[in-house]
Amino acid sequence: MGLFILLLLLVLAAAAGILGAVLKATLVIVLSLVLAVVVLFWIASWYVRRRMRGFQRDVERRFDAARRRRDAYDVGGTDASRGQLGDGS
Repeated sequence: MGLFILLLLLVLAAAAGILGAVLKATLVIVLSLVLAVVVLFWIASWYVRRRMRGFQRDVERRFDAARRRRDAYDVGGTDASRGQLGDGS
């Protein structure tokens, strides 16, 4: 039904002699909407990438801190390394 109304309006615009103006106005509106969608998609993808990089940095920072904390407090090491400090075992 919507396509029929669109075609009817185009035929009426052609009959009135303003088809060029109608098509130009339609082109401006459609291209404006397309540009708006592209810009919004670009901004959204930039924001998502920024948040993901921040999340990755935070995870890496926490992982490194946990690794440093584990290494700093793990005085004994693994079971295979026990007895190598001259304790007689």
